[in-house]
Amino acid sequence: MNRRFAAALLISATALSISAAAATAQQSDDMSKMPGMHMDAGKAPAGSATAKLGDLDISGGYVRAMLPGQPVGGGYITIYNGGSSDDKLTSVSSSAAGKVELHEMKMQGEVMKMREIKEGIAIPAGATVTLSPNSLHMMFKQVKTPFKQGGTVPVMLMFDKAGMVDINLPVVAPNAK
Repeated sequence: MNRRFAAALLISATALSISAAAATAQQSDDMSKMPGMHMDAGKAPAGSATAKLGDLDISGGYVRAMLPGQPVGGGYITIYNGGSSDDKLTSVSSSAAGKVELHEMKMQGEVMKMREIKEGIAIPAGATVTLSPNSLHMMFKQVKTPFKQGGTVPVMLMFDKAGMVDINLPVVAPNAK
């Protein structure tokens, strides 16, 4: 009788473990379909910027070099919230640009649309949010000097709860992904 009970308990525990793994995989898959939401840090160019601010781990930061005549620059970063409460990236500023906006690009039918996200970008507890090309990103406007590969762009990231952090983003090739 004890062996049967132990076997049933082992089978139940295994089934529960498999169900939990499947639920985690489904959640990860669901999040990966949301723009900018990923459970992994994604790929960033070598030498990309990193920082730590409270529960937030900031990594993979970079900007693309600007092509001649290009009026705006794009910046990208990955933020992992290791805490138990949500936070929000509320704004970004840079001495290299007159204005930095948080933007989102997404497909609407056959057309790629871009819009400013004035309310900021949510950083849910336990999640990773990636600002990357053709998704969520930083848009540098009124750039004082075009970003050149090999340089850096200073930015200040402002978060609702964690506060602010200064970080220097390396300038990579214009076609870096």
